[in-house]
Amino acid sequence: MQTIENINKIIEENLAVMVYISAPTCNVCHALKPKLLEAIQKNFQEFEIVSVDISVHEDIAPYFNVYAIPTVLVFLDSKEFLRKSRHMSVDEVVREIKRPYDIMIS
Repeated sequence: MQTIENINKIIEENLAVMVYISAPTCNVCHALKPKLLEAIQKNFQEFEIVSVDISVHEDIAPYFNVYAIPTVLVFLDSKEFLRKSRHMSVDEVVREIKRPYDIMIS
């Protein structure tokens, strides 16, 4: 089960973490998620991915100041590096992560 404590622990213990916040009623969330997860796994070996369903875990989104879905939060070295909500492309997310990720991993 996802909890704020579990997610914070994952963020602290991993070099790169993506938190994907969505809901079952969000069609954009369902269309974007598989494409985004595939791109992250293909381009970034060290990423830990956490999916949060706000219909089940209502306290997590407000904790991270998320008020629109889908929202992607990327943490590098335990710090929030990127926040994208609503309208985003997979290529855009990958492009914004690539350089700092490569520097951090090398």
